[in-house]
Amino acid sequence: MARSSAGEVYYIINPLKYFHHHTSWSYFMSINYRRLALTSGVAMASLAGAAIVGPLLVPIPPLRGCVPPQTLAGAGSRFIDVTYAGDTLSVHYEEAGQGAPTFLLLHGFAASTFSWREVLPAFARWGRTVAFDRPAFGLTGRPMPEDWRGNWMTHNPYSVTAQAELTVALMDRLDINQAILVGNSAGGAVAMLAALAYPERVQALVLIDPAVYQGGNPSSFLRRLFNTPQMRHIGPLIARRIQGWGRNFARSAWHDPARITETVWEGYLKPLRAQDWDRALWELTAANAPADLPQRLSAFTLPVLVITGDNDRIVPTAQSIRLAAELPNAELVVVPNCGHLPHEECPQAVLDAIERFVRTRSCL
Repeated sequence: MARSSAGEVYYIINPLKYFHHHTSWSYFMSINYRRLALTSGVAMASLAGAAIVGPLLVPIPPLRGCVPPQTLAGAGSRFIDVTYAGDTLSVHYEEAGQGAPTFLLLHGFAASTFSWREVLPAFARWGRTVAFDRPAFGLTGRPMPEDWRGNWMTHNPYSVTAQAELTVALMDRLDINQAILVGNSAGGAVAMLAALAYPERVQALVLIDPAVYQGGNPSSFLRRLFNTPQMRHIGPLIARRIQGWGRNFARSAWHDPARITETVWEGYLKPLRAQDWDRALWELTAANAPADLPQRLSAFTLPVLVITGDNDRIVPTAQSIRLAAELPNAELVVVPNCGHLPHEECPQAVLDAIERFVRTRSCL
């Protein structure tokens, strides 16, 4: 450091000395504040630049072993193109049974049609039954912003409102005039939104541990953050972490996780071999927004059956009990020794409850 610089440091510590040697105190203040501001500005600009540019420089290695969803199709798989949200989507579904009533099954987060394997045959004995994969899950197509012909910003195909529209659009494509919607967890919320938007198309609702009061919805700030170019770039990398925590999440969804066999694990993990599953999961996260269902419960005048496990650690059992009490025309069944997925863990109890419900409500 030059001597003049050393002297300058001394005078900053002792400003009155500096004042006696210079004719203007404001001159002293302006020089040092300008230097402080310049130093701080450079530091802040560097940090801001790192925050803006840094995430865009993070390399996103391609996923290995991923294939087009249709190559993963099973024996019961079917695919159909459905138009909604301004474009067309390939929807994967399974179908069984015939005649009225018709049941449409909507799975929860990170699930697929595989979730209904224990109950689909019984539903088919009662009537036509369709289980389909919601966008971002299973073998349904995974639309991307750069390819979607609709307005992604105003009508995101991963939003819950768009998924409710997809539900009814699928009914149109399959010539289903009216159906009983059966939804688990987040699928229950989508089913409820479809019933609100198209009440003439929904005969009744069966809500299995529905995510109504808590849906993991991010704040408006986080939603804006999730949709920045930086987060869109690194988001799929974040989404890939489900490969690590997914097993713990699935275990927490069961009352007795020891009953999850290797065959079940394989069924859960199969969709993670589909192309763009990581990007789609991030797009779903970025599109997530409150549906305001708790404020609209009085509008549900149709018959509703709420089923919950007595040990639900994902959507607390108390919330399903509260929902059944607040809905105008609802019945409640609490399944003992069961978690968030009673249709998988305790299928017979769920089937018995649904059969009683549809018979007493003259649906069968």
